[in-house]
Amino acid sequence: MVGNRSVEGCEKMRYIKKVTGTLFIKEPAFYRLVAQIAIPIALQSLITTGVNMMDTLMISALGETELSAVSLANQFIMVFQGCCMGIGMGASVLVSRYYGMKEPEAIRKTLAIMLRLCLGIATAFCVATALVPAGIMCIYTPDEHIITQGEIYLRWSVITYFLLGLSLTCTLMLRSVGKVQIPLFTSIAAFFINVGANYLFIFGKWGMPRMEVAGAAVGTLIARLFELMVICGYLLLKDETIGFRLYHLFMKTGALWKEYLRISMPVLVSDIIFMLGNNAVAMVIGRQGESFVAANAVTTMTQQLSSVLTQGMAQAAAIVTGYALGEGNREKAQRQGYALLGLGIAFGIFASCVIMLISGPMIKAYNVSEETARIAKQLMGAISFIILFQATNSIMTKGTLRGGGDTKILMVTDNIFLWVLSIPLGVLAGFVLHMPAFWIYFFLKIDQVAKALWCVARLRSGKWIKKISAA
Repeated sequence: MVGNRSVEGCEKMRYIKKVTGTLFIKEPAFYRLVAQIAIPIALQSLITTGVNMMDTLMISALGETELSAVSLANQFIMVFQGCCMGIGMGASVLVSRYYGMKEPEAIRKTLAIMLRLCLGIATAFCVATALVPAGIMCIYTPDEHIITQGEIYLRWSVITYFLLGLSLTCTLMLRSVGKVQIPLFTSIAAFFINVGANYLFIFGKWGMPRMEVAGAAVGTLIARLFELMVICGYLLLKDETIGFRLYHLFMKTGALWKEYLRISMPVLVSDIIFMLGNNAVAMVIGRQGESFVAANAVTTMTQQLSSVLTQGMAQAAAIVTGYALGEGNREKAQRQGYALLGLGIAFGIFASCVIMLISGPMIKAYNVSEETARIAKQLMGAISFIILFQATNSIMTKGTLRGGGDTKILMVTDNIFLWVLSIPLGVLAGFVLHMPAFWIYFFLKIDQVAKALWCVARLRSGKWIKKISAA
């Protein structure tokens, strides 16, 4: 019996060494493909983060109330963005697989279904924002001054849902077939348009009216309109890889609806529930006081700035996994999955170092009080640890595992960790124990640690690879 256990133990150790060894694979072509997809996406994410950072910097010049209002109002817009990411990333799983299978008709049908869902969701959010903007702000904070400023921002953002939704989902489709340059160059141009428009309308420069918070919404609206015209114009009028035209929006999609719903709906439901969970986190933060909210806005910008490579890698992971499985090569997908896990660990370490290096200058760049700066410093310390795990699980959950079609289990686990761990522990730390800001923020983000550990186990099991049909 002892001998058998010894043999089993040795076999487990050999397996662990084998798995560890595959965190880096000697396949230059694989890393080149990942880089070709991830780097433009990362640069686009960097530009988007830069736009958001410039928004918050300009708004912070008006005061902490305005900064807090815009930050919380954007939480609701981010719920919509999460919905779009859900249907878009779900469609991306199918499109990258069909691209590997060389099924252009299935790609067009998938795109038609995705756009119909996007337009429906945008309409719902548009109506809600137009009718009850103050009610939306009341979800996040009881502060009347913040509610008033947030209501102004939301009223000017009503039409943004259609612009953001269509440009975002179409961008994801172009990326899925390797078209990453067009979205990148569009984002670069949109960055300058947004910053310029914000400067003009927030502060009333060059003869423009001084609109303050409303001006920030107008600047974003103009940039989103530009993105829509370029991205959707290219997809509908010029692109030949997908070959989608406006009349395809009304094409018969037949049995593909069932396959789309099987793969994409868990992603959509998961992302919606997850975004609602993040909104619950925002509600906890919003009730810690104006200084905590403003500090969180600064911390979020720093975290996003340090994580742009991870965002690019996550989407690249989903795409290359889809390509490999579209070719019918499960072994290749599994091998590359371990390599992507290794990259996630490396990027987590890198992001943590970046946060520690730039946190001080970032806090000083904002026009905030000493109390807000003190809280922000604590939050930066917490996220510099959490990001080690967040980078790894992002590349796995939003990338490799999702690309393998493992969307149902991801829907369950994503939300279990958030609703069972993060939110209850965050509420306990903030409202019951009244712990320091570091620990409140740490417990609100503790699901990232749990998910990272689960992802490793799921990857090793091989159960994440699912069959997808083009019927």
